[in-house]
Amino acid sequence: MPTKLRSPYLHLDAFNAETNQLNVILDTPKGSRNKFKYDEKSGLFMLSGVLPAGSSFPYDFGFVPSTRGEDGDPLDVLLLMDDPAFVGCLVAARLLGVIEAEQTERTGERMRNDRLLAVAEKSITHCTLKSLGSLDENLVDQIEHFFVSYNEIKGKQFKPLGRFGPTRARRLIDKGVTLFRTSRRK
Repeated sequence: MPTKLRSPYLHLDAFNAETNQLNVILDTPKGSRNKFKYDEKSGLFMLSGVLPAGSSFPYDFGFVPSTRGEDGDPLDVLLLMDDPAFVGCLVAARLLGVIEAEQTERTGERMRNDRLLAVAEKSITHCTLKSLGSLDENLVDQIEHFFVSYNEIKGKQFKPLGRFGPTRARRLIDKGVTLFRTSRRK
């Protein structure tokens, strides 16, 4: 008889109950051309795509456990750290804000696919950052451009709608937690 998969990623809360720090699970390291994605059925990280030569992830990329976005996946997070981590690494983070965006699939279907931005709590280089507004605007422009280009390569459109601070980002996560709990009951 097959055993039921008990993945630690599916039982980890979005926020650490003791510290209130954001839990981020990394799926793609900074500088990688390979995009990985967590597969809930197998409990493994799988290769989901490869960026063209000359393109790579500008920072570590991952997801907030126990959340769901409008696209059905866990909420996405771009994580500022001093050096890249590894696939599957749990990182305690401080929420900086969110780039709210609309994504158009190849089929023409539109949905929200926001990108949270956070900083690793243990970061030395980025330790003074407290909100999206404390990031250099040019850097945020470049991050947005990366997501536009990344989606364009996949035949999708990524349209930034606005940039907001940690309070709005926290509300987005709370909504994502509710969607996750609802989806698990079904």
